[in-house]
Amino acid sequence: MTTGVRIREIREKRGLTQDQLAKKAEISKGFLSDVENDKRNIGSQGLLRLANELGASVDYLLAGKVMENAQNEQIIIPQELSQAAEELNLSYSNTLDLLNTFNSAVARRGKKYRKEFTVEEWKKFHEAIKEVFK
Repeated sequence: MTTGVRIREIREKRGLTQDQLAKKAEISKGFLSDVENDKRNIGSQGLLRLANELGASVDYLLAGKVMENAQNEQIIIPQELSQAAEELNLSYSNTLDLLNTFNSAVARRGKKYRKEFTVEEWKKFHEAIKEVFK
């Protein structure tokens, strides 16, 4: 089962139309229809808004089950990364990969090198490592 199918399944169980869910999640009805029919991928921000409106976890929408990270910590995606991911049309999984790659590089260099990236810096970082996502 795909992410789009899971979104549609939960939407229908909640008794929502595509129009109602799209308005609540602040996305277009046409885009939601494309996502539900696996014609388009949804970025992390849109997926998070849908998950919140549907009362579902992002993990469930993506993989069909609730996953926990190794340390059982909450994953926080910086707003700048979320915006860059949406502009680059990255999936939630690719966004997490980008964040984890960044965190791994910072861990190797030490905390004194840590700085908050701007949206443009996240885009440049993605461009520099995009071969990892293939």
